[in-house]
Amino acid sequence: MLQLYSYFRSSASYRVRIALHLKGLPFEYVPVHLLKGGGEQHAANYQRINPAELVPALVDEGQAIGQSLAIMEYLDETHPEPALLPRDALGRARVRGLAQSIACEIHPLNNLRVLQYLERDLKLDEATRATWYRHWITLGFTAVEAMLANNPHTGTFCHGDTPGLADCCLIPQIANSRRFDTPLDAFPTIRRIEHACLALDAFAKAAPQLQPDAV
Repeated sequence: MLQLYSYFRSSASYRVRIALHLKGLPFEYVPVHLLKGGGEQHAANYQRINPAELVPALVDEGQAIGQSLAIMEYLDETHPEPALLPRDALGRARVRGLAQSIACEIHPLNNLRVLQYLERDLKLDEATRATWYRHWITLGFTAVEAMLANNPHTGTFCHGDTPGLADCCLIPQIANSRRFDTPLDAFPTIRRIEHACLALDAFAKAAPQLQPDAV
């Protein structure tokens, strides 16, 4: 069985959980608490699984894969149906562009280790860190909203009427934005897609509050 090393509040882990549920793949959930004891991701036994000391990590047949986008594409290649990426090259490029706009542009600036650096090393107070967080989400979502609203390939979901890779990335980022009280009124297409996604069982099952390590 697939093993997913995950933290309930990690948006990168959340992406992979959605993908696994969309594909109907059973998996063993292995919690890695990112705060307890200084962070279980730094423990030697987890470093052997993922030297980057990040979650998620997926283990399949004894082989570990890190990075959520790589994991989701691996799942799409090994379990092609239902597909997370469109069949046509232009469609795949568009979906990857949307996914990377979130996973590579917005998320890294607001990742836990960045926020911890802002707090511990730069001595920024909580209000200033929250302002930082909201700034980068708003900037990133402004671009994503335009990419979605101005493209005829946007349907019920980010690309057409079937949820895919971009939706797996979008929903966790929206959840993070709500945790930090980021105003979303300026992003009607994003909010419409969120509503459609959250109505699906796969997205509901992947929600942070429903994971076994949720506290």
